[in-house]
Amino acid sequence: MIQICEVEGVHILKDVVSKDHVRMDLEYRSSQSIGHLIKLLKGRSSRKLRMEFPELKTRHFWEIGYGCWTGPPGGTGNITDEMVDEYLEHH
Repeated sequence: MIQICEVEGVHILKDVVSKDHVRMDLEYRSSQSIGHLIKLLKGRSSRKLRMEFPELKTRHFWEIGYGCWTGPPGGTGNITDEMVDEYLEHH
């Protein structure tokens, strides 16, 4: 995911990887589509895992959809950067 973000010019501000979830705070250009970025992240990471671990070929990795807060730099509408950090720390 780090490599995908680097290629796409996306900055990972914070990430949390747990047993069954990946949560990321990303900074990306307003001209980029978040849906396209999520598709890249899900598709390429799924393919990479299946190549490295053939026993996972039949496993479903990603649920359909994603959660997203968007807004201006320094805040996400009524949601502050601190609130996003708190969410990432405790979920």
